[in-house]
Amino acid sequence: MRGRFVFNIGSAGILKIMSDSILSIKNLKKVYDGVPVVDGISFEVKRGEIFGILGPNGAGKTTTLEMIETLRPIDGGEITLDGFNVAKQPDQVKAIIGIQPQSPAFQDKTRLSEIIELFAAAYGEKVDVMQYLNDVQLGEKAKSYAEDLSGGQRQRLSIAAALVHSPKVFFMDEPTTGLDPQARRNLWDLTQQIRDRGVTVVMTTHYMDEAELLCDRVAIMDKGKLIALDTPKNLIKQLLAKGFTKKQHVEQANLEDVFIDFTGKALRD
Repeated sequence: MRGRFVFNIGSAGILKIMSDSILSIKNLKKVYDGVPVVDGISFEVKRGEIFGILGPNGAGKTTTLEMIETLRPIDGGEITLDGFNVAKQPDQVKAIIGIQPQSPAFQDKTRLSEIIELFAAAYGEKVDVMQYLNDVQLGEKAKSYAEDLSGGQRQRLSIAAALVHSPKVFFMDEPTTGLDPQARRNLWDLTQQIRDRGVTVVMTTHYMDEAELLCDRVAIMDKGKLIALDTPKNLIKQLLAKGFTKKQHVEQANLEDVFIDFTGKALRD
């Protein structure tokens, strides 16, 4: 029986993994009604990193993610994931990825424990259900129905379900949209834990503080094109080097910190 979503990787193995790319995208294109939605972008994602794809609405972020995930056909270019050609070997790709959608949906009148069992069975796996639910702080809800969960709980359940087959790459599409501060910060911690266990994370988000905190590197898209790619720290340095300035008003805390301090860090599930 497979327990938890833990990977036994020695320190030497981690160093080797971090030096390699697990995802390669070359001249990727997607066109709708003659309009390029993804317009010839190229980048690579390293093994073991949290990689963010940022951009305004309509930039092509989700479409790019869906092509990598084999959910949309590729109109041009090539995607290689862990050595597999996404267009030519979709089944092999599906076997090594996990996906957390923007709006998780589960069958009604199905208990959380049953959902984990169903997802594991779909991949031919047998897992310790309670360990997976405990990892996302849902152990006490094991006998509850999915439709009775809060938004944050559904997000955490979708993470547990997506990791039952120990994927190599985990995709998160705007994972904290609509969550309260406690649930949001809990999901940040959970994302880092997933990365620390050897899983490469690729995520989209509209929250720049989230990207700056979580992402090892970010790609910025606009109108289907890739316009920047680097670490958050380096991108900030590049902006400052251009002479960018703004009114300095440094606070040691913000309103979200005040909210957490008064209400506590514990999840309100």
